[in-house]
Amino acid sequence: MTSSPSREAISPLRARMLEDMAIRKFSWDTQRNYIAAVKKLSTYLGRPPDTATPEDLRRFQLHLTRNGVGVPTINSTVSALRFFFKVTLGRDGMDRCTQFVHYPRKLPVVLSPEEVSRLLDSAPGPGLKYKAAMSVAYGAGLRAAEVACLKVTDIDSERMMIRVEQGKGGKDRYVMLSPHLLDLLRAWWRQARPKAWLFPGRGPIDHISTRQFNRAVHTAAQMAEIDKKVSPHTLRHSFATHLLEQNIDIRVIQVLLGHAKLDTTALYARVATKTIRDVMSPLERLTSQAGRSG
Repeated sequence: MTSSPSREAISPLRARMLEDMAIRKFSWDTQRNYIAAVKKLSTYLGRPPDTATPEDLRRFQLHLTRNGVGVPTINSTVSALRFFFKVTLGRDGMDRCTQFVHYPRKLPVVLSPEEVSRLLDSAPGPGLKYKAAMSVAYGAGLRAAEVACLKVTDIDSERMMIRVEQGKGGKDRYVMLSPHLLDLLRAWWRQARPKAWLFPGRGPIDHISTRQFNRAVHTAAQMAEIDKKVSPHTLRHSFATHLLEQNIDIRVIQVLLGHAKLDTTALYARVATKTIRDVMSPLERLTSQAGRSG
């Protein structure tokens, strides 16, 4: 893994919070986001965050809401603050001063197969790195962080599988490795000869960051003239939707995506337009029966 969120001299309080997160094997991105959330609270207060009162937390969340901060960011901040006060400070009860915001779940953005093809062909260079990374996201349905953390040894060409180590929820799983994707990954390996991480970052010991991956996908979408809001997760959404449209059992898709609940996977049934089009309306069936009886 990459280094901790900050290499600079840090306070004992931040060091303890980092240790608490490391004990629970939080990802580097989660650690960075949690630390940033606590720092925002401290900036808002103008004093150390451990001096916050219940009323301070209430006013801080009101401040975020009034300043137009998005619901996902607010909920992420609430998670961070609850962890900080309950785990790091041992101050039970502070969670009652913050509230998660519930909102209707939006349908995911899905690309057509033709749009996916254009996107992959527009992957920025030099080399095949980002085209290969984007192909893994679409061809195996991996999350951005899962793609970034792939090691060369995770590619099992004998069994035609990819091992996803410590995915969301700290769970390992296997996903399929298509022959076309294997050919592309081999071409990338011959080109760059990565040693440990399949997709190295700027430094020799780091993998690409999710931010770098995200920027590459945005650049490809612009080059491909795709008007939809595209991110690495869009490729994962498209993977699931296209499998569903191929009549793959939704429980199989659930396993491939690493979803704990089938309800999460079932969301894709609402955007599988080919599947929806192929369903015969009961009105159509009624009309057909009336025609035969006449």
